[in-house]
Amino acid sequence: MPLSLHETVRETHETPHEAQPVSAPVVPGAATRLLEAYSPATDRFLATPHRTLLGSGTAARIPDDSRPPAERVREVLGALRRPGAPAPVVVGALPFASEAPTALAVPQTVRWAPPLREDPLIALPVPDEAERDWRVREVPGPEHYGEAVAAAVGRMRAGEFDKVVLARTLELTSARDPDLPAMLRRLARRDPAGYTFALPSGPGRTLIGASPELLVAKDGGRLTANPLAGSAPRSADLAEDVRHAVALLESEKDLHEHAVVVAAVQEALAPFCVSLRVPERPTLVRTAAMWHLSTTVTGELADPGATALDLASALHPTPAVCGTPTEVARSVIAESEPFDRGAYTGMVGWQDADGDGEWVVTIRCAEAEGRSLRLFAGAGVVAASTPEAETAETAAKFRTFLHAVGASL
Repeated sequence: MPLSLHETVRETHETPHEAQPVSAPVVPGAATRLLEAYSPATDRFLATPHRTLLGSGTAARIPDDSRPPAERVREVLGALRRPGAPAPVVVGALPFASEAPTALAVPQTVRWAPPLREDPLIALPVPDEAERDWRVREVPGPEHYGEAVAAAVGRMRAGEFDKVVLARTLELTSARDPDLPAMLRRLARRDPAGYTFALPSGPGRTLIGASPELLVAKDGGRLTANPLAGSAPRSADLAEDVRHAVALLESEKDLHEHAVVVAAVQEALAPFCVSLRVPERPTLVRTAAMWHLSTTVTGELADPGATALDLASALHPTPAVCGTPTEVARSVIAESEPFDRGAYTGMVGWQDADGDGEWVVTIRCAEAEGRSLRLFAGAGVVAASTPEAETAETAAKFRTFLHAVGASL
C-alpha cells in the first residue's frame, strides 16, 4: 500500500549516517558559538545534520593538476599526518566542471561541535538584514529561460536525450559590501537541519549557501547517499502546503525524474559495495522553502580504503544537477546557459586522512565578490516539463537566499 503523507515526511536529512559521532552531551551554545565566530577573511564553515565545523587559517592547499581530486587530497593529507595527532582534514569545494580549478585546503586549526539542530540557541531570532537597495538582474530573464526549457523539451520528445537541468542566476549588487557572517547566520537558522556552508571559492570570492542535498558520506566501511529530485514550493497556508506535498508524491513527472537520479546513484555506487540498500519508494523532505522527493541509499563498502571523495567523484555529476545521458546534458547546458556555473552544482564538504567525510551538492547558494552576489537556481527538465512550471520552480528555489539577504524578485 502507498505510504501516508505522515509516514513519508521527515525533516531535512535525518539519515542513519553517523560519521565521527559527537558523543559528549549537547552543550547549549557549542555549535552556535562556531557559527558566530565565522570570519570570511580566514575561515571555512560547514554545518551538517551530524556536526558543525569551523576551520581557520590554511596549513596547505590542494594543488590543481591533471590527477583526480581524490588522489591529490589523499597525498596532501597523508603527508600532513603525524603519529598520535588528530587526522588532518581537508575542507572546500569542487566545481561543476571537472576541468575547472578546485577550492580545497587543509585549515591550520579545526574546531568541531555537535550539530546546529541540537543546539537550543539556534532557535533564537537573528536580526533581519538592514535595509539595503539591491539591484537585481536576472540572467537569463524568465522569457529566455522559458525558451531554453521549451527547446530542450522539444529535443527530448524527439528522442535526443532524457533529462537536462537548466539553471539561471540572479545578479545582486549594492552600494556597500554584503554582511556575509550575518547572511550565514540567517541561512543556518532558517534550515538548521540542512547543510550550511561558507568558504573561499577563489581569489576574492566566497561561496555561501544552505544546501538540502547530501551527495555522499562515508564512515569507515559504510556509505550514505541522499539524492533529491522532484520539487514543489512550500506555502505559508497549511492546507495549501499539504496539497503541494501530496501532489508531489503523486506526480508522475516528478516520480520519473526522481527514479532516473536514484538509478544513476545506484549504478555509480554499486561497484564500491558488497551490499547496497535502495528503498523502493521516495519519501518527502522539507526545507523552509521547498518540498523534495528523497531517497536515502546506504551501503557496505567492499574496500573501506575508498575515500568519501572517491565516492563523490564517482557520483558527480548526478542527473539531479546535470541530466542524462551526462555528456549530452552537459552540451545542452553549455548551449543554453549564458553564464559559467563555477562552484554551483559542484560539491562542498570535508574529508579526513582516514577517508571519512561528507560531500554535499552545491545548491541554494551564491558567490559573493566585492559588493555583488550571484545567486543560482535550477530545475530538472524532462519531456513532461513546461516552461512556466520550471521558471516558477527556479523562482521558488531562489527564496532561500533572497530571504537571507533581504531581497526579492
